[in-house]
Amino acid sequence: MHDVVAHQVSLMVLRAGALEINAPDEKTAAEAELIRTTGKEALIQLRAVLGILRHGGGEPESFLPQPTLADIDALLDQSRSIGVPIERRDEGTAGELHAVVEHTAYRVVQEALTNIHKHAGMVPTQVVLRRLPSALEVTVDNVAPHDRTSGMSGSGLGLISLRERVELLGGEFTARPKEDGGFTVSARLPA
Repeated sequence: MHDVVAHQVSLMVLRAGALEINAPDEKTAAEAELIRTTGKEALIQLRAVLGILRHGGGEPESFLPQPTLADIDALLDQSRSIGVPIERRDEGTAGELHAVVEHTAYRVVQEALTNIHKHAGMVPTQVVLRRLPSALEVTVDNVAPHDRTSGMSGSGLGLISLRERVELLGGEFTARPKEDGGFTVSARLPA
């Protein structure tokens, strides 16, 4: 698995680096840099997961720095840079949250955005982080896609894994289509 995937992603990283250096304009150079850095991050994560599979034990997260709520703006900016109009709203009083809760909240937003990219395209999206006394609620809500035939296929395993991750923390998870054709992903994580 490593040989096939790592080789292909490495080629993408190298080609993006070449495009970045030889880009005809700043916008193309910036997009190439984003592709290159995203590919490098994917390679690091792939190596960590394969190391665990090879040597057993532990979670991939224990070998990598884990994103938290502080990293969500950068995540949203990546989607904005490809044309997804995203509004972020924070509600409630910011308080101390366990790192696992923050990391899980980040993953909820990340998976929801991945699905928007794959299935809805460049549609208006709202991300709401609501801090309650005993919970953190995360909601990602997008409007209906303009062209329902342009979506990429997916396995559905991302949402299943996300549900398991949230429920392991004692939280609640929902992912459902809306009546207007949009989609909502939400999680309530115990604080």
